[in-house]
Amino acid sequence: MNSRDLLEGLLKIYSPSYQERDAVDYLVAWMNDAGLDAFRDEAGNAVGVTSPQPSPLQEEGVKEIVLLGHIDTHPGFIDVRRDGDLLYGRGAVDAKGPLCAFASAAARVDVRNGWRIVVVGAVEEECPTSKGAHFAKTQYKPHFAIVGEPSGWDRVTLGYKGSLWLEYRLTRDNAHSAGQARSANEDAVEFWLRVKNFADEFNTGKQKIFDKLDPTLRGMFSENDGLHELARLVIGLRLPLDVTVAELEAKILAMAGDAQIQFDTETPAYRADKNNALVRAFLSAIREEGGTPGFTLKTGTSDMNVVGPFWNCPIVTYGPGDSNLDHTPNEHIDLNEYDNAVEVLVQVLETLAANP
Repeated sequence: MNSRDLLEGLLKIYSPSYQERDAVDYLVAWMNDAGLDAFRDEAGNAVGVTSPQPSPLQEEGVKEIVLLGHIDTHPGFIDVRRDGDLLYGRGAVDAKGPLCAFASAAARVDVRNGWRIVVVGAVEEECPTSKGAHFAKTQYKPHFAIVGEPSGWDRVTLGYKGSLWLEYRLTRDNAHSAGQARSANEDAVEFWLRVKNFADEFNTGKQKIFDKLDPTLRGMFSENDGLHELARLVIGLRLPLDVTVAELEAKILAMAGDAQIQFDTETPAYRADKNNALVRAFLSAIREEGGTPGFTLKTGTSDMNVVGPFWNCPIVTYGPGDSNLDHTPNEHIDLNEYDNAVEVLVQVLETLAANP
């Protein structure tokens, strides 16, 4: 089965977060047939290695290149079909396309000189747990790491903004609407405006989106049982590099008054270095395939935020596909771009593994 057939077959298996088992088994079987030593790990990830299975934190003297993609998708099945060179299906871009490119490339590389390539199809990336990445980061100690997300075959992603979600809950005793007491809903709106104003002040003078603090009001709810009224807000914030999660949480708690605040998805921003052998290998390989390489920074988050600070090795995010199609009902990938990405990855892996 060629790399295009691998991707089409994996797209046909619907695998939103928490429902990845069938897709994992499919990818494990393909990787075993392709010559990798593949298995499903304790977290449920699909794993394929170019030599016998690694022990935790790597065997003495073996250098690892870890390719970390994710096999779960955003909800919403899309009928899998080809329209010329375009392949439609949920996950074609985010991120079964990059993951299948990883597996296809790793299966073609003859690894020597004490190197080993590890492909991980992680579970639960599209939800707050990031279970697969959190488990994988403790199992490997790579010399180089590549995270699989769509960047376009000729682009390399160096960083992602952080993320902080919170729920605001405020309960007030019920009062007559003709009275002077403020309602819970009014106080909730005031809280949102304080958060928004804080972000606007922080962003003053900042031109790049990657450097800005971005709050979004994700949900507004109110209830009244005749005795008490409840106002609830759900807010998501995208964090730049110079705002820590702890600092932002302290600011929000100070703004909240007597409301209850519950924080979730506490993920700091991360930006990788670009002056290393891994980046140079990508730039060279993209040029070799006829592309003009470039760098990008993303305003979302990915498993790069999880493993980058922990592994502390040269790391990039790479993969074919247009990220503007993530989570959309029109998600599709150009198979020519997919093929180009596979060739780039083969060259990168061969270059890295050729060095003693």
